[in-house]
Amino acid sequence: MSLTFWNRTPLLDEFARARDEMDRMLGRTFGMGMPMTEMGFTRPEGWLPPVDVSETDDEVMVRFEAPGVNPRDIDISISGTTLNIAGKKEEKEECEGEDFYRCERRFGSFRRAIDLPESVDADRVTADTENGVVTVHIAKKPGQKPRRVELKAETKPTTRRIPVPG
Repeated sequence: MSLTFWNRTPLLDEFARARDEMDRMLGRTFGMGMPMTEMGFTRPEGWLPPVDVSETDDEVMVRFEAPGVNPRDIDISISGTTLNIAGKKEEKEECEGEDFYRCERRFGSFRRAIDLPESVDADRVTADTENGVVTVHIAKKPGQKPRRVELKAETKPTTRRIPVPG
């Protein structure tokens, strides 16, 4: 196996800064909630855990990956219909004296704000973690369940044409 060492140079750093600025500009231009650099998890100042948001008749579930993050270092709060997730992943100094050829693991602080539907009950929220995946359960308010509306097809009377001889 061959490892390639990537030397950082001022020119490459300048290209990286220009790419990050362009990603931020495109994110603002196209109305994205976050810059494209954050979507690609390449923020130089931290990282963002990937998030899944799903909904059932009874609750909204938010799952996010935070492997290696101590549950005590994760703060989950809800304000109105916004779920706020914040935390910090500490980098351990166990690699002193090692030369890195590639470093993709992310460390540092993260913060996410997720808009929830109006039907959530901010007083009934629970969270648990298993194998680095945190699941937040937000119950819906009673009586706020969606109601299925039946769609009826339009019916037109059909007319038969009878050929007339002649």
